Amino acid sequence: MKKLHVLALLMLILIGCKERGPLDSKKPSDYSQAEITEATAHAKQFFDRTFMEEVKLSPEWGAYLGVKDNADKWDEYTDEAAEIELNFKKDLLKKLKDSIQFHALDSDTQLSYKLFEKRLQDGIDRYKWRHYGYPVNQMYGTHTKVPSFMANAHSIDNEQDAKDYISRLNAVPKLFDQGIADLKVRASKNIIPPKFVFPKVLESATNVLEGLESKDDKNVIYSDFKKKLGKLKDLPQKKKDELLAQCQQSLTASVKPAYEKLIAYLGDLEKQANTDDGAWKFENGIEYYNHRLKAYTTTDLTAEEIHSIGLEEMKRIHKEMEVIKDKVGFKGDLQAFFKFMREDNQFYYADSKKGRDAYMKDAEKIIDEMRPKLNDLFITKPKAELVVKRVEAYREKAAGKAFYMRPKPDGSRPGIYYANMYSMKDMPKYQMEALAYHEAIPGHHMQLSIAQELGEMPKFRKYGSYTAYIEGWGLYSEYIPKELGFYSDPYSDFGRLAMELWRACRLVVDSGIHFKKWNRDKSIKFYMTNTPNSEGDCIKMVERHIVRPGQATAYKIGMIKILELREEAKKKLADKFDIREFHEVVLTNGALPLDVLEDLVNIYIEETLKKES
Repeated sequence: MKKLHVLALLMLILIGCKERGPLDSKKPSDYSQAEITEATAHAKQFFDRTFMEEVKLSPEWGAYLGVKDNADKWDEYTDEAAEIELNFKKDLLKKLKDSIQFHALDSDTQLSYKLFEKRLQDGIDRYKWRHYGYPVNQMYGTHTKVPSFMANAHSIDNEQDAKDYISRLNAVPKLFDQGIADLKVRASKNIIPPKFVFPKVLESATNVLEGLESKDDKNVIYSDFKKKLGKLKDLPQKKKDELLAQCQQSLTASVKPAYEKLIAYLGDLEKQANTDDGAWKFENGIEYYNHRLKAYTTTDLTAEEIHSIGLEEMKRIHKEMEVIKDKVGFKGDLQAFFKFMREDNQFYYADSKKGRDAYMKDAEKIIDEMRPKLNDLFITKPKAELVVKRVEAYREKAAGKAFYMRPKPDGSRPGIYYANMYSMKDMPKYQMEALAYHEAIPGHHMQLSIAQELGEMPKFRKYGSYTAYIEGWGLYSEYIPKELGFYSDPYSDFGRLAMELWRACRLVVDSGIHFKKWNRDKSIKFYMTNTPNSEGDCIKMVERHIVRPGQATAYKIGMIKILELREEAKKKLADKFDIREFHEVVLTNGALPLDVLEDLVNIYIEETLKKES
């Protein structure tokens, strides 16, 4: 049930439709089928053509999509570039309204129109806040972009790709100079990362710098280039040797001094940093935080409402944990049980190569055991392969505990579930199942791979991103396996609840930091008191909240909405409800704002009732 054929009238009612220009003066019923077909074809061409025009503004985004235009360049990070992008979006929005006959479109394309319009308007609204946030932080930024981007995005399929790789390395000084200039603008507005960020960033940058002159695995860029070059069977060895020498020269003459300059500037900027953590400290900081909440959750929930939802969810989950505690025969209160789960060695792999290898092997086993069950849950399944990889050494200390990278559209790179093996105390055995289900299957790999494999869907929807939808699905995917009989070990089921509890706490702490002015220490203590996670886990999470206001609230808000929609469908459809059809609606329309997802589910319910009556 991939198509919802009654959207035309309902989307006007449910999503709403602003007054448009003369092209929209006719009623929907005034258009012939031939006119609808022609207008729809025109709109689809418009969406894909302008999407590719937008991609060309970002060589980095293009590389992730397999587009090799400007493959020797980085994105531009200047106010001039931001203004060009703003004007591009404004011009595109005007063209959309002036050249597309909304009422003449078929139902699916009307939905695309509304989403395209919203996407452009969101980008225009975001311009106001372009200097807010921290483009260099402990999780990501200019300092780690070069090695991670070159390894994961810049493919080498021929000699020209190799030359472009080297040209990109030679352009790193310009990239870093723009990054430094941007940091200076932010500093002039008192938008400077808190003190705790700088030692972590400087350590990560220094780790990259120290390896640049070696020719072994310590030099992650050179190693990546050499590995990719080695796969070119038609390129003579003499030419490969020349290119390798040029790569090393670029690292020494271009990349190394760029890193030295960035490190020096960050050292100076650190002297201006303070220990204030929340977005409230910025000028118009609360307004900025509200903007971030709306963008990430795609709802109008206030910070106070999000805080309250988090507290209520925590209370519910704590009660369910009490049941498991009693089931395993633990004597003591929930706090004591948390301490037991946090400290007992039976729940952790050894802090050694053997222990790390065992974790990776068991993570693959969990995924392999889930694969045969996908037919029970889904109609459409991804074609892309999935692999499990360890987070690279140069970024594992600062990176999150796990994350997913979508496959390349051309199939040249599979989807990747990254597990962070830096601290085995942050990767308990009892959370392994939920973590794998979230990042791999039935989580992000199902969701993101299916989206980009949808045949006729406009590209902007295939590669769209709404955090509440994407991460809401990931958290919902931690729950689905329980209904199939997984989490048979009560400790593993406790781990599932611990992961959900973690996301509920995020609602409380994120709003606590950025709205209620909680400091870092209070926030860490809240996690330590209310969850079984390690201290290192709690510290990393709080530091993530600080540098990404609002982002972490999207997971639980998204999951709650998906579960609400599913329960509503089950209630109204009764024995006509099919979990596979529900998931088909959720997964085969690309990433969506939660209100639009709700509209589509309501339409699915109405269609199913009509079909079966």
